[in-house]
Amino acid sequence: MSETQERPTAKTADRADSYRSLLVHAEPGTTSTRRVEVAARLARDLNARLIGLGAEAFEPGLTVDPFFGYAAAEWVTLIQDQISSDLTKAEAAFRRDAAGADIEWRSVEDNPARALALASRASDLIVMSPKGPGGPSRTADPADVVMTSGRPVLMVPEGAAHLHGKSVVIAWKDTREARRAVADAMPFLKAAAEVIVQGVCEDVDAEIVTRQTEDVAVALRRHGIKASASVSTVAKDGVTVELQRAAAAAGADLIVAGAYGHNRTAEWAFGGVTRELIHRPPCFVLLSH
Repeated sequence: MSETQERPTAKTADRADSYRSLLVHAEPGTTSTRRVEVAARLARDLNARLIGLGAEAFEPGLTVDPFFGYAAAEWVTLIQDQISSDLTKAEAAFRRDAAGADIEWRSVEDNPARALALASRASDLIVMSPKGPGGPSRTADPADVVMTSGRPVLMVPEGAAHLHGKSVVIAWKDTREARRAVADAMPFLKAAAEVIVQGVCEDVDAEIVTRQTEDVAVALRRHGIKASASVSTVAKDGVTVELQRAAAAAGADLIVAGAYGHNRTAEWAFGGVTRELIHRPPCFVLLSH
């Protein structure tokens, strides 16, 4: 692994209880431009360091075809040279797209999702976007990172440029994952002008979910957070649409949610809401497992 660091830029006044380091996967060209730009702007807003990670692995399915005239060793050398070139280009793209932020660059020859999970030990928050084209050797799958990193993951929706976070919706479900998400999101919650603890349930469960969401709102208010509770029943469009409606009604551009899933023979299986929030986030989404 190689690592270089930039001299810190001028910093504004520190924010208490904030994220101090962010992590983002950078790719060659413009593939990751929007993601890195959003991460850099957030790092500047939070007075945090932005760690850019370049990661690419040897394609496991490649074989040597004797008709191309390459010996096995020569073929491997060509692939390694390509990976090295890609990582150099990824660094250049990161420095371009993260200009103005306090940045650090790291690169490693590894599966991007695994590399992000390992590098997350140096960060408080991972910034990702829905998985684009490309195999796991070049593109990080956010589902893998959410479930293995032990860090909150902020999903950047398509077309987004800036997380304002003035209003935040917590997608409440009375589970360990939801509690973990609330704790991980505290810097955003404390900075917000309004936080809505939103429960979505069947009619028969409305009373108990109301008590749960009120409990969470009261606990947040003890931290000085302007929190309120809300409960809606599941419409035919489903839970994700209800959360999106709640966010739109509050003018919220951030949803905080627990991620629910388990591994089925090396592939993560998720509930429908988690799957939607990972692959098609309606706004910024902070996920924790």
